[in-house]
Amino acid sequence: MIKNAFLENTENSPEALVHKGIEPSRRFCVAPMMEWTTPQYRYLARLLSRHTLLYTEMVTTGALIHGDTERFLRHNSAEYPLALQLGGSDAGDLAHCARLAEQFGFSEVNLNVGCPSDRVQNNMIGACLMAHPDKVAQAVRAMIEATHLPVTVKHRIGINGRESWDDLCDFVEKVSTAGCRTFIVHARIAVLEGLSPKENRDVPPLKYDWAYGLKQKYPHLEIIINGGIKTFDECHEHLQHTDGVMLGREAYHNPWLLAGVDSEFFGDVPPTASRHDTLRAMYPFIQSELERGVFLGHISRHVLGLFHGVPGGRQFRRYISENAHKPGAGLEVIQTALENVQEPAQTVLTEAPSRASLAP
Repeated sequence: MIKNAFLENTENSPEALVHKGIEPSRRFCVAPMMEWTTPQYRYLARLLSRHTLLYTEMVTTGALIHGDTERFLRHNSAEYPLALQLGGSDAGDLAHCARLAEQFGFSEVNLNVGCPSDRVQNNMIGACLMAHPDKVAQAVRAMIEATHLPVTVKHRIGINGRESWDDLCDFVEKVSTAGCRTFIVHARIAVLEGLSPKENRDVPPLKYDWAYGLKQKYPHLEIIINGGIKTFDECHEHLQHTDGVMLGREAYHNPWLLAGVDSEFFGDVPPTASRHDTLRAMYPFIQSELERGVFLGHISRHVLGLFHGVPGGRQFRRYISENAHKPGAGLEVIQTALENVQEPAQTVLTEAPSRASLAP
């Protein structure tokens, strides 16, 4: 387990902070992403930033109630602050799962009202709930009554057929009346017929001004903006109008971006000196995962982007891609791959990403 100085004091544990009424900062967050924000990615992300709020993949209420609860909620305390994202619509089931989130030590519980896939729509999960604000409000109220954790909602600005400004305000007003004070706004509509989930991340146009408008109209609410954000300059622009930013694909494919978050947004010293040091610090965790029966490929795929844009980075990725899937592949694959990348002489103060270096 990596050392987390913040958590060495039990007064700063998620449970203690909840009972003190202290919520995790949402100034900078990494979005929940299916098959991407796994425990292995989150461990890497926490090595790069102490303060970034991390989210799990979406877990459905059915999986938690009827499946292997321990497996779905397994995480390392080094990942804190960490939010659990739930998919569901039944108020009773969501309340039960909110209690589980608190029991397992999460820092926040979040309701998914943004996923556009057909599979979740058929179970009344995700973006289709934008058409049922009263149902979302009922669910949120039940979750709030069931847990001391902050309950938040991640949603789109609309769906096809219900995509007006008035529709969005109706949704936010009803859900906030139920007690939700934090809305994570993916500033696109979701098209529920005719576009794939991948296309729904790119095709509907971004309307950042709608997220800004929500903050202006409801200044008492916490509004976090999400969608298409890639650089620190863009983050700072959004923070002029909203309370926080949430990055998704950029934070996954270019994880070194996170090494600049603590100094850029929280005035704190970055926790890591270089990409090489970050990967080496992950070795004990990788070994423990292998001993637990996790295949190397399920771990190594999350570090492929660590040397994005660095000389030797392509060879690093190629070596892992060609060898991590082989029977018996172990930590030595990562160690050998790292030899392809020349180690910089700079310290974290010069090697951590600047705004200019993050530009596409």
